[in-house]
Amino acid sequence: MAEHIRVLLSEEEVDNRIKEIGEQISKDYAGKAVHLVCVLKGGSFFMCELAKRITIPVSFDFMSVSSYGSETKSSGVVKIVKDLDEPLKDKEVIVVEDIVDSGRTLSYLLEILQNRGPKSIGICTLLDKPERRVTDVKVDYTGFEIPDEFVVGYGLDYDQKYRNLPYIGVVEFD
Repeated sequence: MAEHIRVLLSEEEVDNRIKEIGEQISKDYAGKAVHLVCVLKGGSFFMCELAKRITIPVSFDFMSVSSYGSETKSSGVVKIVKDLDEPLKDKEVIVVEDIVDSGRTLSYLLEILQNRGPKSIGICTLLDKPERRVTDVKVDYTGFEIPDEFVVGYGLDYDQKYRNLPYIGVVEFD
């Protein structure tokens, strides 16, 4: 089965929205420093671009939490593949995700991170599929709400392909 990619959000649209989110975070956390927690691998592109657009002090760390295999739907099984290197105690934390889908992974991750004593914890996602939600999670910063289609690009992949696309595309199968 062959696949091709249809552009959903252009590089310019994504870039402009990340700039707006960076400005909002800078305003909301004025006078403070934020600690970004990137959920790997998909969140890395978004977090790097976002961090460049935040004007207050920023530190970050990386965590790998997986609930996908080589399929196009969440498996529902969540596991920590790589934990954080730094403690979160008393930090203003923003978890940076590529996409919030069912909410299972994020809900599990938030429970773990809350127990580490951050001053606050917020959620920032490039893409959100609220109609797929099975767990109630409050997202503080959303780039785009998108329909229930399997998307790639800007760090998101299909079977480890297409992460490097500078836009968000929909995988369509022939």
